[in-house]
Amino acid sequence: MKTKTIKSENKKDINGFMPGPKSLKIFEEEQKYIAPGVQSIALFSKLVMERGEGCYFVDVDGNKYLDMYAGVGVASLGHGHPDYAKAISEQVSKINTGSFCTPRRANYCKTLAKYTPKGLTRIQFYSGGAEAVEAAIRLAKSYTKNYEIVGFWGGFHGKTGTVLGLLDDFKRELGPVMSGLHSVPYAYCYRCPFKMEYPSCGLYCAEFIRKQLKQESAGEIAAFIIEPIQGTNGNVVPPKEFLKAVKEIAKENNALLICDEMICGFGRTGKMFGVEHFDIIPDIMTVGKGIANGFPVAGVISNDEIINAKPFANPSGSSSSYGGNPLAGCACDVTLEVIVRDNLVENSRKVGEYLLNEFKKLQEKYRFIGDVRGKGLMIGVEMVSDRKTKKPLEKHITRRLFDECLKRGLISMCYSSTIRVNPPLIITEKEAETAIRIYDEAFGVIAKEFNI
Repeated sequence: MKTKTIKSENKKDINGFMPGPKSLKIFEEEQKYIAPGVQSIALFSKLVMERGEGCYFVDVDGNKYLDMYAGVGVASLGHGHPDYAKAISEQVSKINTGSFCTPRRANYCKTLAKYTPKGLTRIQFYSGGAEAVEAAIRLAKSYTKNYEIVGFWGGFHGKTGTVLGLLDDFKRELGPVMSGLHSVPYAYCYRCPFKMEYPSCGLYCAEFIRKQLKQESAGEIAAFIIEPIQGTNGNVVPPKEFLKAVKEIAKENNALLICDEMICGFGRTGKMFGVEHFDIIPDIMTVGKGIANGFPVAGVISNDEIINAKPFANPSGSSSSYGGNPLAGCACDVTLEVIVRDNLVENSRKVGEYLLNEFKKLQEKYRFIGDVRGKGLMIGVEMVSDRKTKKPLEKHITRRLFDECLKRGLISMCYSSTIRVNPPLIITEKEAETAIRIYDEAFGVIAKEFNI
């Protein structure tokens, strides 16, 4: 697409064409060989990155972009962090693979136990989020000796076999899904499926879950799996008492509660873990993404009693070829060290509060912004064509918004009707101000162009 020449944050003119010629050439060459289905943000931008600098990307054409998605909450320390780079470089020069204990992994496990919810002091490592979720479900089945799993509308826990049946669009045209799965309503109050209003609804969705499972379940529920704040669904924050109600329903069914903290863990929400906003302690947590600033690590965390359930606890019963390797242990250790040392959990709360307030001001300015919600640096901005009907803004409009942000030097997950704002935890208020200015300018363009 042709764009006007503008200034990026590094005071260098962004190329008159976006993407630039070098990016486009390399991108199109790769398309001949790479499989389809890569992340939308990479596919739509067609950018080829050269390096990262803190909260910025720099592409092969020399253009600089403020990062407001952090690899979907992965780059907690941003890009090219010197402490992270130094630790990884030193570790890879020593040993990088194998399941043996290493000093850094041992230190990480001990340190992490100081920050996890009470009692959740035992961790097993995996190489990806979906793998960890599958393991958490195996653990729940090992402990309860039951087999049914309850998930929530709009939830996302990976695209693997066990949880595929709990997803929406991803399971289409893939044939039969695993039996014993139940999908129940999440407290998505802006789009309540029962057309009720919170708090006058009395948290009806929780009572509906009780009724639904009484009708559907075979009485063999192993676990409920829930995101404390739903990420993929648009950074949806439920009422505080919803997770307490879910835990109570799980207890009534002699089931465990698995909280999927893949996105909202490790400071993302302004607390170390998302469950802390809801005053509950789950039986199992799955963690990943921001745990290691981009190194592919995930984990299952539980207490002494549950983690020792067999067959999960048998030798090699919960192992992973790559999970917890020396590089992974090092990446986790240095990432947590920096998060704690630099007080990034508080920075997430502080800068996130600023961003949330500024987006609410933009909501007053633009009538197509229907809802603004979030905790810390996990913010959702929902765009609608009509505030009364809440009809999502059309994709051709949101794609224009994405392009307008991109050519102004900002990369954001704003190509669908809900903007997901997940910048690195190191973002400063000045950088947040820059982001808000660009969003405002881009909003102004689509408001005028589409008369919304």
